[in-house]
Amino acid sequence: MTRWYEGPLAAFDTETTGVDVEQDRIVSAALVVQECAGGRVRSTRWLVNPGVPVPPGATEVHGLTDEHLQLNGRWPAPVVEEIARALGEQQAAGRPVVVMNAPFDLTLLDRELRRHRASSLSRYLDDRPLAVLDPRVLDKHLDRYRKGRRTLTDLCAHYGIELESAHDAAADAMASLELVRAVGRRFSGRLERLTPAELHTLQQVWHAAQARGLQAWFARQGTPEPVDPHWPLRPDLTAAA
Repeated sequence: MTRWYEGPLAAFDTETTGVDVEQDRIVSAALVVQECAGGRVRSTRWLVNPGVPVPPGATEVHGLTDEHLQLNGRWPAPVVEEIARALGEQQAAGRPVVVMNAPFDLTLLDRELRRHRASSLSRYLDDRPLAVLDPRVLDKHLDRYRKGRRTLTDLCAHYGIELESAHDAAADAMASLELVRAVGRRFSGRLERLTPAELHTLQQVWHAAQARGLQAWFARQGTPEPVDPHWPLRPDLTAAA
């Protein structure tokens, strides 16, 4: 029987105008699909003209300028719908979706759908959740006492995953997919008996515990910075109010 981390996986990633999921915009996105470890990869890429200026700091990260996006990017409304439908197809196929730091990318996509389509990500998923695998949450739970940062670059270095063209959405998505396979192999004794759906539920619990730990650390440092415990999608601010 094929272990889930050797079988079909998809991965999703975005590049954006900034790090505020409520206000910032998607400028590029990618979905990669691989039916088995080492198999052929199918990639879908989107380039978006966000309709707002791209801050210089964001351009320094991903290299996408206002001029390039205005010339080559598409309007957000059809793009975010295409992305949501593509994720819905992964759900319908029963294919787990890898998303590094899922609350960022999935929440930002949800807000873009609300902004441009008067809809939400859950509607495109028929109100059923994706089976999400988040390498950051998995690694932090399975190797919780290891010191050091856990960015995609750091995790790829730790697990021996090649990351070319960091902050290119397709490259980051592919690296995240390979990273989840590597985490699965390293911790196979603890993961192989779990289904992706079971892992999705467990990651909700693990992420909430990790958020509480980070919140406590901020409190000890005298930094009153809120940490959202929701995973893989933060609630809409109006619904949560």
